Amino acid sequence: MTFRLEHIPSRSTKPREEGLTMVMDKGLSLRQAEDLVEGSGHLVDLVKLGFGTSYVTPRLKDKIALYKAAGIKVYLGGTLFEAFIARGQFEGYRKLLDDLNLETVEISDGSIDLDHDEKLRFIHILAKDHTVLSEVGSKETGILISPAKWVRLMNSELEAGSWKVIAEARESGTVGIYRPSGHAHTTLVNRIMAKVPGKDIIWEAPIKSQQTWFIKQVGANVNLGNVAPDEVIALEALRLGLRGDTFFEYLPKDIAEHLRQIKHEGPAEGSKDTGKAKAKAKVK
Repeated sequence: MTFRLEHIPSRSTKPREEGLTMVMDKGLSLRQAEDLVEGSGHLVDLVKLGFGTSYVTPRLKDKIALYKAAGIKVYLGGTLFEAFIARGQFEGYRKLLDDLNLETVEISDGSIDLDHDEKLRFIHILAKDHTVLSEVGSKETGILISPAKWVRLMNSELEAGSWKVIAEARESGTVGIYRPSGHAHTTLVNRIMAKVPGKDIIWEAPIKSQQTWFIKQVGANVNLGNVAPDEVIALEALRLGLRGDTFFEYLPKDIAEHLRQIKHEGPAEGSKDTGKAKAKAKVK
């Protein structure tokens, strides 16, 4: 950090197992990727080359090498994995991973109907040589999965070899663990958190209100994903209580209560603050 400030929550440091920030790269140019690394690479743990964008991204190998040199795990979007599987090209996908020198891989079934035992088989195979992230949840609006099934799917995928499981929300933040309004399915999320280790879940949270909700529920070291490249610094400030949404989260209780009282009731009559307020009123 650039200077000292009291009452800031402790953050895990890279390489870390929790408190992860996963960024969605939906087609950044190499120059934009360089800017991302220079400006906030120290805060980024993973970069997902969203959905199938890698198929049409120029200088793909150069961009992958850039992220890896910065200590960032980079991987292809799960939709591309599904595109290979839908075409019966699993071995072709494994060859692509080798060709791109990728150690991290995402396995998902949000777009295709993939038998879960088959998905577990893919996880088991790829986990032998790669760090596997597996995504749980449908990308389609209106598809509801019971909390018990979410828990069962997540735990079985972790047992099969996944490093982390990703709770689906898409880049829109309106499906999976969220309602179409963008608000969290609180009962679902609470059930998941009660049965699956928090450090093993990456919650897709592309919207600030969603990030705020998870930080307040879990703390500064919650794993968050699908973060926009230009929002990484802002998210870190949010984690640390340095934005209005989380400002009071880490202050000592007596200080926080005092500040809230002043904010809502105004300063006591006769205090210096009252005099300042009256002076400002006269200026107006």
